[in-house]
Amino acid sequence: MKKRDHIKMHSYPGMVAVVGVHTEEGANFMSAGWHAYLSMDPPMYGVAVGRERYTYDQLKKAGRFSINFLPFGQAEHIQYNGSLSGFQTDKGKTQKWFLTDSSVPMLEEAYLGYECELSSMVPTGDHDWVIGNIELCYYKEGLFGEDGLPDFSQVSIPLYLGRSTYMKLDDSVKKTQIHIPKDDKKS
Repeated sequence: MKKRDHIKMHSYPGMVAVVGVHTEEGANFMSAGWHAYLSMDPPMYGVAVGRERYTYDQLKKAGRFSINFLPFGQAEHIQYNGSLSGFQTDKGKTQKWFLTDSSVPMLEEAYLGYECELSSMVPTGDHDWVIGNIELCYYKEGLFGEDGLPDFSQVSIPLYLGRSTYMKLDDSVKKTQIHIPKDDKKS
């Protein structure tokens, strides 16, 4: 391997989540490449949000947010939500969404969405790691198998490669299940 004196970011390819937040100023959506499911019990999700982003202060005001996953056919909307700022553009007026009973905006085109209550915002360098307790999960029926995994014959997932480029993850991509005998200790 070659050595360098600076870090080359390598977090892609990966799924992009669209964060939704609603305040008295309206709904806003922001694409985020850095996000993760954090806990099963209790269910928690985290997303990195830059402090200079419009969404950052909206999250603090609202105390609730959504995590939306859009299919490949909506990659343009993912890019739109990550390229334009809520400071200049009212993204709530340019997309189809609905407000949940808890006043969280969910994108209608999402195949999966989490409704989250804000738990904490942890400073992590130039971003805050926004952690939410997942209160409800919304999903489109018929897009997931009995095992809970996406049915790629029914839904295509966009993987972000960086530089406004996406790759389509669908049933044409080779899938392999790997079985390794488990021992009684966790790694």
